[in-house]
Amino acid sequence: MPAYETGGSAGMDIRAFVSEEVVLKPLARILVPTGLFIELPEGYEAQLRPRSGLAFKYGISIPNSPATIDSDYRGEIKVALVNLSNENFTVKSGDRIAQMVIAKHERASWQQVQTLNDTARGHGGFGSTGI
Repeated sequence: MPAYETGGSAGMDIRAFVSEEVVLKPLARILVPTGLFIELPEGYEAQLRPRSGLAFKYGISIPNSPATIDSDYRGEIKVALVNLSNENFTVKSGDRIAQMVIAKHERASWQQVQTLNDTARGHGGFGSTGI
């Protein structure tokens, strides 16, 4: 079962559920089963995020981070992992491979317009405000 590891944790650790060890080669991606199936209320999502220790120590991340699990999804939760290091990484059943945050979300309604209101920032992006 997912579990909060500390009292202040926002994310629950998610564990691998594999029948045998899986080796993730450098720059490779795999889809790791978790054995988890969830049902969320409408208006909520589950976000899968990398574990900071795996990312920093081993270069293991989630390529579509944060991954979204919608409230109407009923399949098994699987975690896409990528190995950004130069070393093989082995995933064993029970390893904590990701964290999951449950979040409330809103749905937007769109309106097409010809112009947008001006702001001080304007078109500035990608570092335009400095370091």
